[in-house]
Amino acid sequence: MSSFDFAALARVNTAALNHRCLIRQTPEDFRVEEQLPFEPAGQGPHVMLQITKTDTNTDWLAKQLAQFAGVEEVAIGYAGLKDRHAVTTQWFSVNTEGVTEPDWSAFNSDLITINQITLHNKKLKRGVLSGNRFTLNLTVVEGDKQSWESALSQVQKDGVPNYFGEQRFGHQMNNLQAVEQWFQQGRKPKSRTKKSLYLSAARSWLFNLIVSERVKNSNWNQWLKGDVMQLNGSHSCFQSDNDDMQLHDRLARFDIHPTGPLVGQGDLLSQNDCQQLETAILADWQDWLQALSRQGLKQERRAIRLLPSDFNWQWFDTHLQVSFFLPAGCFATSVLRELAIIEDGSERFSQPLSPSQQK
Repeated sequence: MSSFDFAALARVNTAALNHRCLIRQTPEDFRVEEQLPFEPAGQGPHVMLQITKTDTNTDWLAKQLAQFAGVEEVAIGYAGLKDRHAVTTQWFSVNTEGVTEPDWSAFNSDLITINQITLHNKKLKRGVLSGNRFTLNLTVVEGDKQSWESALSQVQKDGVPNYFGEQRFGHQMNNLQAVEQWFQQGRKPKSRTKKSLYLSAARSWLFNLIVSERVKNSNWNQWLKGDVMQLNGSHSCFQSDNDDMQLHDRLARFDIHPTGPLVGQGDLLSQNDCQQLETAILADWQDWLQALSRQGLKQERRAIRLLPSDFNWQWFDTHLQVSFFLPAGCFATSVLRELAIIEDGSERFSQPLSPSQQK
């Protein structure tokens, strides 16, 4: 059985190991606002609700909306799961065809507030979002303030390794343990949802290992011969073997980024030095590679560098507030780990999930 240690993944700024702080001492310390890539049409059969929820599970809230509106759960749409242990604002769509639209104001509670109500002509589908705006209060801050300032400035200027966050792997990395049991012992997931979750966790962990190696080699933000480069703000990639000034200039301007593999069927898309590095890291994971290939997943790439947009910070008497925007699929915790060793205080305030909320 493999050992999965997220904390062992390399940091760019090793001074972060001398800083400590607490995140989510209360839900209000972790605020997330979703941004969609479109404006609702203002007409159509789908009611669009912008909801702010506190310490509430997204999937559970979707089920409550369906029950309240008198529709099937499939009539509810949302772009992505948001942190439960936080104050998060996101959109839900509700297909009310064939039913009487309820009085939405009656859905509000101490933990749930509907901010906007409009209409749209399509169901809101998973993954259809531009990204998320984070406003985070870091409390019980320890470490030299000047050293903190240096770390903050470095993140603002250079960005961070684009690791998949620890939450991708489940509590105490149990999703990866389940992957091991599946790939090596044949213990298959009991549902399609679990299967998708475990496949995603497996690919994400292998990606993180390669990113960590490039951080150790100090080339996570540089061109490596045979790299597959990704255009900033898109999924478009191109393979590059030519070391030229234009390439380095585009890297310096964050117009393009090096990538790492999300492994699947066939050969790695990288070549030469980059492929050699990736192959060496993946050599110990042949069982996983073969299993992922059998699932029919395609070889894909993900940027290994992330530059948070509108990155700002402000010191208060009781905390340090950090705010930034991240594109969809990127993790605030991957930004924070370049600042400090973070303790998550959510278990101190959060009530246990009811059986229905855990589903």
